[in-house]
Amino acid sequence: MLAHEIDYKIYGEEMQFVEIELDPQEAVVAEAGSFMMMDDGIQMETIFGDGSSKNKGFLDSILGAGKRILTGESLFMTAFYNTLSGKRKVSFASPYPGKIIPIDLTAFNGKFICQKDAFLCAAKGVSIGIEFSKKLGRGLFGGEGFIMQKLEGNGMAFVHAGGTMVRKELKSGEVLRVDTGCIIGFTQNIDYDIEFIGGIKNTIFGGEGLFFAKLQGPGTVFIQSLPFSRLAGRVLASAPQGGGKDKGEGSILGGLGNLLDGDNKF
Repeated sequence: MLAHEIDYKIYGEEMQFVEIELDPQEAVVAEAGSFMMMDDGIQMETIFGDGSSKNKGFLDSILGAGKRILTGESLFMTAFYNTLSGKRKVSFASPYPGKIIPIDLTAFNGKFICQKDAFLCAAKGVSIGIEFSKKLGRGLFGGEGFIMQKLEGNGMAFVHAGGTMVRKELKSGEVLRVDTGCIIGFTQNIDYDIEFIGGIKNTIFGGEGLFFAKLQGPGTVFIQSLPFSRLAGRVLASAPQGGGKDKGEGSILGGLGNLLDGDNKF
């Protein structure tokens, strides 16, 4: 199925959103919760899976949608159709601070592999499926488990990255080692595996985990500086314990601790 040809514009710096312009009868599919706003004349339709093929039987549609459960996503997606004669716009927002990355699947030979929660939206006709890891080490210790998302087709897709995005072009045999959570996605020719950091001091006291992601070219890799898991971990670590009240709050020791932490309440 040929994907719909959509025009787009990305707005903002740190909290971005993408505005997609739809010609008559064009459509875009998106994950639940990413919708921001739309013009009059856009019709929403909840669909099983990504709706990339209208020729699937009922059982195939159920199985295709059911695979999305394995990636932690909903059984359903939402399609936004332009039902009027003129151009109409619909916008989708980033779920947390970072960058929206446009992926032209035609430029990547029709396939792009990304982490499970990176996908934001895509032109109708792009297939959003799952990619199983064939390597035990990668599956057990890769941070993304055995399953990643794969985007297939010949249209535009949009993925989201936390913090700042870096694009690396790896030559044949060139290796890049990355924190497992910092991977956004990569092209299908990239050899992706997990490598043990090694060394007793590194393992026990390093604080960087036990494994690196080893990416070997040729191909393109997208890296993010702030994975959501890292951001959430810092927020939880800084949250007050015991219902929002520090154990030392109101005492001399509590005040001293806040002063040393930089949390001045004077």
